[in-house]
Amino acid sequence: MPNPVFRFATVQGRNIRWSLKRNCAATPAQLGRLYGLLCAVSLGIGVLFWSQGAVLVLAFAALELAAVGAAFLAYARHAADGETISLQERRLVVELEDAGRMQRTEFDRDWVRVEPGADDRSLVELSARGRRVNVGRHLRPEFRPLLAREIRTALRQA
Repeated sequence: MPNPVFRFATVQGRNIRWSLKRNCAATPAQLGRLYGLLCAVSLGIGVLFWSQGAVLVLAFAALELAAVGAAFLAYARHAADGETISLQERRLVVELEDAGRMQRTEFDRDWVRVEPGADDRSLVELSARGRRVNVGRHLRPEFRPLLAREIRTALRQA
C-alpha cells in the first residue's frame, strides 16, 4: 500500500513523525545578544545623564532593563516548546515539551482514538485506555482537523 502524502509529517520507511514547533522569530541566544546590546546602550545613556546630575535617569534605566529582562526570560523559556508525535511500528509516541519539561505518552496503535475537539479552534485529542493527550497547540486552528486526519490515516495503514 503506498504512503499517502502528509503535509505535517515526515515519513522514513515505516516510521511517521510529526514535529510541531512554536514559531519563534528569535532564538534564546539571539535574544540574549539583543538584551546585552540594549543594556549597554540604556546604561550608557543612564550613566551620561547621571554624570550630568540627573541621578534618577540611571535608576529608571535599570528598572526598565529589569522589566524587559523578565519579559525576554519568559519568552526564552518557551522558545523551544514543541510537540513530537511519532508512529513507530505498533506504538504511537507523543512527546510534549513545555518550558523545558518533557511529557512522554505512549499508546498502542490499535487502541488510539483521534478526535478533534468540540469546535474548530480546539486541540486534537489522542486517547486510549484511559489516557488522553491534547496536541496541535503550535498549529493554527484551521490546520488542526488536517492534523487529525493525517494521524488517523497513518494509524489505519498496516
